[in-house]
Formats: sequence, C-alpha cells, structure tokens
Amino acid sequence: MDATKAAFIDSTTLLDDAVALRARAAEEGYLYFKRLLPKDLVLELRRQILDVCSKHGWVDPRSDLMDGVGNIEAIRGLFDRNEAKRGVGISLEAYTDVQRLELFHSLPHHPKLISVYRMLVGDRVLPHPRNIARIMLPDSRLAPTPPHQDFIHIQGTEKVWTCWFPLGDCPRRLGGLCILRGSHKEGLLPVKAADGAGGLEAWLCNNEHEWLENDYEAGDVLTFPSYTVHKALPNTLGNLIRLSCDYRFQSAVEDIEPNSLLPHYQVTTWEDIYTGWQNPKIQYYWKNERLSFSEWDESIRWQKVDIC
Repeated sequence: MDATKAAFIDSTTLLDDAVALRARAAEEGYLYFKRLLPKDLVLELRRQILDVCSKHGWVDPRSDLMDGVGNIEAIRGLFDRNEAKRGVGISLEAYTDVQRLELFHSLPHHPKLISVYRMLVGDRVLPHPRNIARIMLPDSRLAPTPPHQDFIHIQGTEKVWTCWFPLGDCPRRLGGLCILRGSHKEGLLPVKAADGAGGLEAWLCNNEHEWLENDYEAGDVLTFPSYTVHKALPNTLGNLIRLSCDYRFQSAVEDIEPNSLLPHYQVTTWEDIYTGWQNPKIQYYWKNERLSFSEWDESIRWQKVDIC
C-alpha cells in the first residue's frame, strides 16, 4: 500500500459543535472519529461473529478465535461450491446466524452514534433496521467492494448517512474502506457492472478528486452521505478475516424506501431474528414513527451516460 496516500481528518474535536461538524461534512464528504464506540462492545461483536464463522469451519482451529485467522482449505471449499454470497462474503445460512445477534442490531442505537446523527439530520434520527455485516474471508475470488455511491442501493432520501466501522483493528492491508474526498458534490453518477459487493461501480471519468485511506483501530467510525464515492481496499494479508458493519441513519421526516425496513438479504424474518432478545426497545422501533415512503426506482441503478 502506498504510504503517501492522504489519511482521514479526525473530527472527534468537533463532536460538541454541530455547525462545525456539518460544515466539515459538507466540504469533505465524510467524517471520521477516533475511538467513538467503546472498544469492548466492538470486540465482543467481533467475537460473536467469529464464533459463527468458527462453527461453520472457516476459522483456523489452531489459532486464537479473536485473531480471525481463516481456515484456508475450508474457505476454498465454500467458494468452490459457490456458496459465498456477494455482499456479505459467507453462506446465507451462516449470515442468518449473524443477523440473529442482538448486539449486532443494538450497536446502531448506541448513544454516541445517535448523538452524531442528531447533529447531522435532526432530532428525529431513524437508524435503518436493515443492518449489514461484511465477513470478508481470505480468498482471491472475493472481490473487494468497487467504487460506488450508496444511494443507488438504498434510495429513499439522498440524505441517508452510512456508518462504517471494522470489528477490530484494520490496517490498510486488511482491506479497509477508503473515501473519494469531495465526490458527494458531483451528484448521482452513472454506473457500470462490476465485481464485488453491490455489483455496480460508479463511472469515474475525468476524476479530479483525491482518494483517502486510513488504518483503523477498534472503535473508530467512518460516516458519509449517500452520494460520496467509496470503495474497499483489497485484503493482502493472506489468511486473515476482515469483519465490518454497515449501518445507516436518516431523519424520520424524510422519505424511506420500504426495503430498508426489512432484514438484509431477507434471510429470515424479524420474528425469528428477535427470538430470545433481552431488549424490546430496539424491536420494531420504526413502527413508532409516521414514515413516508418512496417507491424503488430500478432505472437509478443503470444510469449510463456517455461522459468519457
């Protein structure tokens, strides 16, 4: 990895200044916070997801679970059988187990995250219940996420914010997320088909924006609006599993596309996911809001314009 690549600006010092925070977001197209989330919660979710991977045989049994060392032979078999689903990185059976984890769905409601998004979208913050885990197993056939804008996959309001963070330390070589600084100012870009999560790549012609990369620590949080172009770096460490979460937030007064209220990939039902949970306050919480809905527009995903 090119060590000369520019890194993120840490916006932690602006957490008490909503005006300055919004101004930086408007200029840069992202916000980055060092150690925003409690490390112990992030690592506990890491442990729980790695435990799911271990039960399916994808963690090297000779290593410490929390090291996330992949069982290369078992992972190769998963990909040989074409069972690893693009966008999540594992089988849908295992991903259903991840979706049942209460901690996975409770973290978006952490007061530190809600406080950030109140400053960005207003008091009526709505965390999307469609939460996404990325379990990137070490296999050359798992393509990194291509450069893209989230709006084409989320729709609803363009004022949705994505919250991304790794579950554990994530140096560049493990495949962290990077940002195309200022790209949100370009509006909605045309796309083309691509490998990797989402299957679509933003068409970046005559690009004058700068890619920013970073080494992450457990607890760090990166967030950006839905027009910001971003991508994942390749995992070049050989045998380590990269885990991360994608959460999304918006104002409850803005339109939402109905699929954002369903479990990711619709691998199971909310009733099944909620079985055995301890905290009822984070179950069906969106039903307490008077939401307005927008229809899915498939044409947005295929805006091809001859601009190159």
